[in-house]
Amino acid sequence: MTPELISLFTAAFVTFFVLIDAPGVAPIFATLTANGSPAWRRKMAIKSVFVATIIMLLFAFGGAWLLDAMHISIDAFRAAGGVLLFMIALDMVFEKRTERREHRAEEFQERHRDDPDPDDISVFPMGIPMIAGPGSIATAMFYMTEAQSYMHQAVVLAAIGANLLITLVIFLLAGPLVRFMGASVAGALTRILGVILAALSAQLVIDGIRGAFNIG
Repeated sequence: MTPELISLFTAAFVTFFVLIDAPGVAPIFATLTANGSPAWRRKMAIKSVFVATIIMLLFAFGGAWLLDAMHISIDAFRAAGGVLLFMIALDMVFEKRTERREHRAEEFQERHRDDPDPDDISVFPMGIPMIAGPGSIATAMFYMTEAQSYMHQAVVLAAIGANLLITLVIFLLAGPLVRFMGASVAGALTRILGVILAALSAQLVIDGIRGAFNIG
């Protein structure tokens, strides 16, 4: 791989790692699957990641067509995506994102508390929006639309795939991992990732404005 492709993979991998935030989602997955058997928890982990993969691939490959159909330039999409990611970063730093995720999980549990069998959580809330949320979907569209060649697209897909594989492993080990990390470590990690995402999003906005107004 050339230095350019390595740089692209690194940037895409870090961005998706921050957006998916598998360590932050793991406690929610552990809570939602606490009453199921080990086999059912494994099934939910695999299905959740599979559903998220399908959703992200659909938007990744259909993003260029969608932007063209709506007459949206890549620079405008880059700037808008930067603003969206910055808002997500703020939520992560101040733990609002975690609170919303926990609230969704609590609502889901409350609605299905009296059901005799564990519910399938792979599509909602785990697949969407816990893993494949608005930020990761928009970023997949952005990276694939901006890719200059099939090799660049393959590198982006590899970065997405690597993150989804990490998410699957973390889900499979969710119970022991959550007990090992504890709430304080998970919260600190989410805040650190939020700061990194804020810097990445600010750069996207700057690049979008530069491209739109032909600056520099």
